[in-house]
Amino acid sequence: MTDAPRQPAAQPVDWRRRLVIAAVVLVATVVLGLVGAAVIPRWWAQRIGDQVQGSLTAGILVGLVYGFLFTLLPLALLWAAFRLFGSWRARAGAVAVALLLAAPNLMTLGIVLGTGSGAHAGDRILDVEGPGFRGATLAGALAAAGTLAGAWYLLASRRRAWARARRAERSSEPEERP
Repeated sequence: MTDAPRQPAAQPVDWRRRLVIAAVVLVATVVLGLVGAAVIPRWWAQRIGDQVQGSLTAGILVGLVYGFLFTLLPLALLWAAFRLFGSWRARAGAVAVALLLAAPNLMTLGIVLGTGSGAHAGDRILDVEGPGFRGATLAGALAAAGTLAGAWYLLASRRRAWARARRAERSSEPEERP
């Protein structure tokens, strides 16, 4: 008779500890969100203002580059991740990285759509120090989305054409008789 290894007794779940941890995480998230909503728009607008320095041409160029690059990279990453990765962990990681890559556009969007004092301050900073940046960022983002949509269409149409060619090739081959 063989003795099976004994499993240690399961520890009871400490619900009070879990609830306290959940409450602390929730409070910290709310506090960080409020602080971030007040600080991040101002900080981002100042960074853009430092790059553009009040020049309309520089604002448009920087906005186009940021809008295009930080839309194209996250969308391409998401497309590749959901096409290549089968596990949900890998896909969730790709979504997290895509959000980080899209952060410049998301911060600009927070300034444009935000209603708080930080967003209004960022809006005023961009009016003076970063003219043309917001509109050019939108144009760059739309161009990136259009570029990816065009690439997706071309790939899909090539796949369909290759499949049609293979079917036509198979149907035109004479049948072999023994």
